[in-house]
Amino acid sequence: MPRIVHIITDLDTGGAERMLARLVAASHGARFDHHVIALIGQGRQAEAMRAAGVPVWALGLSGAAGLPLSVARLAVWLRRLRPDVVQTWLYHADLVGTLAAALAGGPSLLWSVRCSDMDFQRYAASTALVVRLLARLSGWPDMVVANAEAGRERHVALGYRPRRWRIIPNGVDVAAYRPDPRARATVRRQLGVGEGAPVVGVVARRDPMKDHATFLEAAGRVAGRMPAPVFVLAGRGVTAEAPEVRTAPPALAGRLHALGEHADVPRLMAGLDLLVLPSLYGEGFPNVVAEAMACGVPAVVTDVGDAAHIVGETGRVVPPGDADALADAMVAMLGETEAERARRGQAARQRITANWSLESTVAAFEDLYREVLAGD
Repeated sequence: MPRIVHIITDLDTGGAERMLARLVAASHGARFDHHVIALIGQGRQAEAMRAAGVPVWALGLSGAAGLPLSVARLAVWLRRLRPDVVQTWLYHADLVGTLAAALAGGPSLLWSVRCSDMDFQRYAASTALVVRLLARLSGWPDMVVANAEAGRERHVALGYRPRRWRIIPNGVDVAAYRPDPRARATVRRQLGVGEGAPVVGVVARRDPMKDHATFLEAAGRVAGRMPAPVFVLAGRGVTAEAPEVRTAPPALAGRLHALGEHADVPRLMAGLDLLVLPSLYGEGFPNVVAEAMACGVPAVVTDVGDAAHIVGETGRVVPPGDADALADAMVAMLGETEAERARRGQAARQRITANWSLESTVAAFEDLYREVLAGD
């Protein structure tokens, strides 16, 4: 059975990490032998992988000083595992994995591009340096796999010149992410929200690219125009102590719930009436938009990555960083009748099941592995 070794920066809860966990869980043992190595440490996604029988390890990399030793250790592991294909996920893993794979004898190598127009000035200078190095090395891998056309275009502009590109969008487990009236009732009861109050949610970690500040500004304006909606923030670092939450508009007092990282995202999604993606930049294929839509929840999104393509006619698209436009879009969506919102939700789920199911994404990756192994 062909062995695929995946190398990723870490295994905390993020879009790339969740996609990798779903891929290996669905494919391991049946057609391919998957192994996962995290450069830094393990998190919630490691538990899901191990539950599916996938071996998972972590190098414990901490800082640039440990990079040479980590490359050497990773090369030793690759020699022992003798993979047929090495697939790297996220920038730092692309760099470290490429160096280690070369030292290990050069198995087939795939990179994964998971974002689009990152603003590198908002992150450590080392990240921009890594991307510049990757652009120079981009002819090395057999193929670069992007999860969105916007991501491919952006990285071409950054100087990426791979031998081949492949676009494989993320896939949604539509059996796990689905309309669930019982979950909806439970979530609303836990939040103390009556049935008549629409619930608007942002599901995203605290990060500059996610732009919680603009969402909260827009939500404050919605609250001033509509007395019923309540607002939910869920994601790592998004708690009542987060600066953006502590300085939220006064109009949101008693109507804002900052939950932090949530253990059961499908259940939470099913409890929403509207999902908002307020991101400024960086998104490739934003999982949360497709997951909410699979739950029958329409979305308002900023025009980043492939978000507009995902929502199609089922939601609304606004410019990034525009609180007025975001507020107007939320008011318009929330002002629809219950029947209109139900039709939107049905259309949203149908769009995801028809175009971006997990099964289709797994099949696309498995076809890619066969193609690379055959030398095509």
